[in-house]
Amino acid sequence: MKRIPISLMIGGVITATLVIAAILSQFWTPVDPSQINIMHRLKAPGVEGLLGTDHFGRDSFSMIMAGAWVSLGVAFSAIALGGLAGTIIGVTAACKRGRFEAITMRIVDVLFAFPPVLSAILLAAILGAGATTTIVAIALFMIPVFTRITRSAALQIWARDYIQAACMAGKTNIQITLEHVIPNISSQIIVQVAIQTGLGILTEAGLSFLGLGIAPPTPSWGRMLADSQTYFSLAPHLVYVPGIAICLAVLGLNLLGDGLRDLTDPKRK
Repeated sequence: MKRIPISLMIGGVITATLVIAAILSQFWTPVDPSQINIMHRLKAPGVEGLLGTDHFGRDSFSMIMAGAWVSLGVAFSAIALGGLAGTIIGVTAACKRGRFEAITMRIVDVLFAFPPVLSAILLAAILGAGATTTIVAIALFMIPVFTRITRSAALQIWARDYIQAACMAGKTNIQITLEHVIPNISSQIIVQVAIQTGLGILTEAGLSFLGLGIAPPTPSWGRMLADSQTYFSLAPHLVYVPGIAICLAVLGLNLLGDGLRDLTDPKRK
């Protein structure tokens, strides 16, 4: 029986806590995240609420909970779109080979040259800033990431002896891909989903910080950081609270991905 890696346990606990908080925020928060109370603005943690209040008197803890739902929703949606598209392109390139593979990988290289922030700026000029722009920008960046990973893993599977036996048995490339290639690379894809979700959360926070992400009044960790810059000397907790939330979320997902990799990789003990 394999020993569960420490990183998997720690990452799992952090990620589970984040997911539970995000789901719970849709049914309950200590205070309405959008409720403004100017009389209690810029209160320190513990004085008015567990994590204090912001410059509008909104409860920071409730906003962190609601922001978790936004961050996870954007990240998961982007990973679902970009990961699915990249996986399909990657396994198809490994299956077809030849000119199709060469042309596909050059297009992927071009997409990889555009970081999510630049893509979001271009899309914002066309679609306007918002959740859709953020999801599409992150998804476009994820396509080449998953394409490269799945193509590399699929090529290794295509070189195995049992694949040659399947070809000799008369199975088509599509059958081999569905029955042998995808099941054997699924663990690597799952690991990348966990790691890239953390990157998606970080990217969403960065885009919201720049004003290209989720539009107010919907709570967002990145916009909470942006709004807190003016009040850092008066209420430093406004910077620390969303900053720590982002760090913990990314750390938890990266640890989860590392733990899953260690658990599923037969070359690692």
